[in-house]
Amino acid sequence: MKKELLKKEFAKLKPTKSFWGISSVILLFIVPDVISFIWGSEIKEFFDLKAQNSMISQEQYLYTKLGELLGEGSWLNIAIGVAILIWAFF
Repeated sequence: MKKELLKKEFAKLKPTKSFWGISSVILLFIVPDVISFIWGSEIKEFFDLKAQNSMISQEQYLYTKLGELLGEGSWLNIAIGVAILIWAFF
C-alpha cells in the first residue's frame, strides 16, 4: 500500500519528457555552473569592484556574497542536473 502511494507521488515529481521539461533541468542546474566555470573570475571581479564602489555597508555585503556565490562553479549541481536528466529518460 505504502509502496504504491510512494510510486505515484514519485511519478508526479519526475520531469516530463518534453522540450520544456528537459530544457528547464538544463537551464536551472547545468548552464549556470558551466558559466561560472568559464567566466567565474570575471564575475567575481565585477562584484568585488561593485562592493568597493558601494557606499552602503549592506550593499557591500550583498555584492561580496554574490561574488562568492556566482564566482565558483559547483560540480555537485552539474551532477544533480545530469542525474535528473538520466532519471527523466528512464
